[in-house]
Amino acid sequence: MACTETQCASPEFLKFSVKLSAQPQSAAVSQASASDGSADSKGKGFNWALLIEAILWGFAALLTPCVFPMVPMTVSFFMKGSSSPAAGRFKASMYGLFIVLLYTVPISVIILITRIVGGDAVTADIFNWLATHWLPNLIFFIVFMVFAASFFGAFEIVLPSSIVNKSDRGSDKGGLAGIFFMALTLVLVSFSCTGPIVGSVLIKATQGEFWEPMLAMLAFSLAFALPFTILALFPSLLKNLPKSGGWLNSVKVVLGFIEVALGFKFLSVADQTYHWGLLDREVYLAIWIVTFSLLGLYLLGKLRFAHDDKVDHISVKRLALAIAVFSFVVYMIPGMFGAPLKALSGYLPPITTQDFVLGSGTQNTSADAASAAGKENRFDLHLPLGLNGYFTIEEGLAAAKEAGKPVFIDITGHGCVNCREMESRVWSDPQVLDMLRKDFIIVALYTDDKTRLKEDEWVVTENGDKLKDLGRVNSYIARTRFGVNAQPNYV
Repeated sequence: MACTETQCASPEFLKFSVKLSAQPQSAAVSQASASDGSADSKGKGFNWALLIEAILWGFAALLTPCVFPMVPMTVSFFMKGSSSPAAGRFKASMYGLFIVLLYTVPISVIILITRIVGGDAVTADIFNWLATHWLPNLIFFIVFMVFAASFFGAFEIVLPSSIVNKSDRGSDKGGLAGIFFMALTLVLVSFSCTGPIVGSVLIKATQGEFWEPMLAMLAFSLAFALPFTILALFPSLLKNLPKSGGWLNSVKVVLGFIEVALGFKFLSVADQTYHWGLLDREVYLAIWIVTFSLLGLYLLGKLRFAHDDKVDHISVKRLALAIAVFSFVVYMIPGMFGAPLKALSGYLPPITTQDFVLGSGTQNTSADAASAAGKENRFDLHLPLGLNGYFTIEEGLAAAKEAGKPVFIDITGHGCVNCREMESRVWSDPQVLDMLRKDFIIVALYTDDKTRLKEDEWVVTENGDKLKDLGRVNSYIARTRFGVNAQPNYV
């Protein structure tokens, strides 16, 4: 039964897990739990974080050198080239609508075709592969670094001029067709600035449900197109827009630093999923501390790139941003010594990957869990907050029967941001933590772990597929026994 942030400590569904442990192979129990899980999975909360992030990226794209100078020119063109103010407002509104459609429709069509042709299972498998496999995550990391280099001025990412010119010729047509091609021209011409941003939004959106890329593009494009419509409705606001200048390039550079920081999240997912051991928590934090320190120095004018103007003095706005950035850096520094940093728990590697925790000897690893059960440690996996537990359903249920305790099943993943948030904000509550430690047997089912199982532990699905990895087996169990295909979920 999936839980919310306020229900994860409720004893009612923990009693339900006792019934499960008593009859782990029962078809009736499996069907009942799958039915309950499905209902709760459908009631999964709306991804407000992605929506807000996409909107912010949309507004940020407006402030790039490729787009911002075109806003007043485009609005003025519609107002002056129309027979009446009402006609100008209509054209500008249609212009904004076409921008939204150009960003949203293509990705929506691709996803819907995938679902129609391959079904829900194939679509889910594709998104799961994108979210957890080392290859797409490594590609995403490289793409983010390339985008950052582009924002820093190393090169420009542009579309072939023939495509842009053909679209521009289409904008000479009258009526709605001409407006459509004007919107298409804006999308193509601004690609060198918006391309990295759109790519970043889409890459992050593929880490969730199938509909999230469509939601992300809709939110991004609405924020991107909204000013054109608003300024057409209220032309007097054009006078309040700041003039174009070197500050637009500064926006690109700031976005470049953010791209660098976010890009390491994808490398971290691959590192955790495949246990490479490249990005421990303190290494990840060190990279972020250096990145945002350089951003702070840039805002203060102490660091310049090739396209930047010389800064003789800084504005109050830049000073305020620099203070915010350096405050963030100071906040992260204690994390190098084991501070939990709850605000960043969803983005950082687990604290169990940290080699040095000042003044604490309580951080356990999978070795602790194994020794507690008297079993050989087979998995390089960890439970948070010094908790002991198991990482396969069979071992956990057997231990629960022997101890006479209910089972707390945590359906989780290395790349699950919300899982880390729940562990940091809910599990860490003293009452909840004490309950988990003393009253229950914890089974953490990592659905994206790539550890190869022994041959006698492989699972053959109803379609004849052999599931050989721990993550695939756990994902299959989550779907078939509990009816859920998302994390975090708790049984």
